Amino acid sequence: MLPLRKAVLSSAPLLLALLLPALALAQHSHNEELVDSGMSGMDAAPESPAELAPDAPPSYWMHPERVSMVYAHIALSILAWVIVMPLAVMLSIARSKLKVVAQFAFVVVNALCVFTGILYNTSTPDLYENNSHHKAGWIISLIATGWAVMGLITLYSDSKSDRTHQYRPLLQPVTQQAMEEYDQFNGQKPEDLRWSGDSGQGTERNTNSLCHSSRSNSWNSETGSFPTHHNQEPYPDVDDEPEDTLEKRRIVPYAAVDGFLSKHIPRYASGVTLKAFDILYATLTRFQVIMGFVALMTGMVTYGGIARDNNVFTVLAHFIKGGIFFWYGLLALGRWMGCFSDFGWAWNSKPGAEIVGKGKARMPSAEFSESFLIWLYGVTNVFLEHLGAWGGEWSATDLEHVSITIMFAGGGMLGMLIESTTVRKLLAASFSTPERQTEGWKQPDTYKHSMNPIPALIIMLLGKMMSSHTQHSATSGMIHSQWGNLFMMGSLARGATYIIMWLKPPTGYLPSRPPSELIASFCLVSGGMLFMASNGDTVVALESYNLDAMFIYTVVMGLTSALMAWEVIVIAFKGWAVKRGQNISAVSALAPVA
Repeated sequence: MLPLRKAVLSSAPLLLALLLPALALAQHSHNEELVDSGMSGMDAAPESPAELAPDAPPSYWMHPERVSMVYAHIALSILAWVIVMPLAVMLSIARSKLKVVAQFAFVVVNALCVFTGILYNTSTPDLYENNSHHKAGWIISLIATGWAVMGLITLYSDSKSDRTHQYRPLLQPVTQQAMEEYDQFNGQKPEDLRWSGDSGQGTERNTNSLCHSSRSNSWNSETGSFPTHHNQEPYPDVDDEPEDTLEKRRIVPYAAVDGFLSKHIPRYASGVTLKAFDILYATLTRFQVIMGFVALMTGMVTYGGIARDNNVFTVLAHFIKGGIFFWYGLLALGRWMGCFSDFGWAWNSKPGAEIVGKGKARMPSAEFSESFLIWLYGVTNVFLEHLGAWGGEWSATDLEHVSITIMFAGGGMLGMLIESTTVRKLLAASFSTPERQTEGWKQPDTYKHSMNPIPALIIMLLGKMMSSHTQHSATSGMIHSQWGNLFMMGSLARGATYIIMWLKPPTGYLPSRPPSELIASFCLVSGGMLFMASNGDTVVALESYNLDAMFIYTVVMGLTSALMAWEVIVIAFKGWAVKRGQNISAVSALAPVA
């Protein structure tokens, strides 16, 4: 299963900590300015949010009691799910033993988060009855805790095989005669040999760096052969290791617990059971950040007191659709960094089956996947746009929304047909025959890479439609215009990517990293967050506190910048974990047996 390197990374929930408190701070500052300038027309500015919105239902945001406790709950939620969890996921994907440390840290921080939430709930009235955050929070926290326990089990199930394999030599012992024959065949002298993993910088013979970093498999100038310490003794049995060696390999610092786990887990975790367990663990690993996103979004809704009664459908639709574009933007940034390069999705040449395996080689292109999602959205929503007024008359707005879903269904189908290899062969059947297999009939290099602008075109048209769509208020119209324009900018940036790829198609397996994709990612992430915030309840809240559309626009731009930077750090952290594991494995394999 391909590591979900993008992390993946649900930092958008930073809105939970920054947006709502920022609203209160901004309003407080605004009130002070009105009082100081004498423009408020009143003797004093309102002192509480409830006075600003007297008709609004009570919410935790406006509740004046235990404010510091709920802020602590929010801060711990972000620390657990935005900071610690992505790092733990990356360590788990990299199969690093440090994953247990990160997972334990997450469990501790999340437990503190749940504890502060319980204290806050017991000391305040229930201002949002039957809210989804309480239920989702418990379920997601239990799943995440179980995932951490599974991480410890997988570490023990792999430890015995890892310890056995580390005694296998990387190079078999080579005799003097064999080396002389090899040197004669290649025209090399023993003194010209150098470790293949050495860069050659500062490691020439008789230099300090060479003396201080000797390799066990380097050429021995005195004996004229490679060291043969691997054959001096038979491979030791793992169970017969000395106590001091086992002490160094101990995972849990308590000998009794470590011994019990080391003895029983490998016994039961084997064969089909182990394979099923690994699949379940890998699946949970790749969905942890998504679950954190759900927990934080439901928390934000509950804290703000929005999405009540029938409004829940409108708010839910905005959060789902905006969340899709948000994650789409994070995926675009991940592709730019090199994620999914073995699928050929990182703007690189797709590796063959002999390199990545048949399963990954059969994966469709990224444009096919995008077209499929666009088509799926269209066919599933064409009958849902009138759901809010079921049984009533169809309005012009309903017809507009249905037309958009038809555009998605038709555009997605067109994109999939363009990406279909079968369709391409049929299109070329009329002029490509076996008799014409000459140099002039060779396929262009651009045929090897997807150049399908249809998904970007659909998103650009959506942005244009929604930016010009009539809304119930000026603030709502402005926010819709903002994310619509961002979607158009992102689509144009994707078009620039295709122009770059058309002019010079990639020739290697490494990611080409077109700079235009950074702009596309930024526009999609920020546009997705503004899409979520453009629901009617949030707009009413902004207007109630005398805040305009530019306030939330500037907050989202700042969050997007921080978010993308954090994603790059997390993916780079995974690379560090992979490199660290490779270095440890190499040192363990080359170390002489005691």
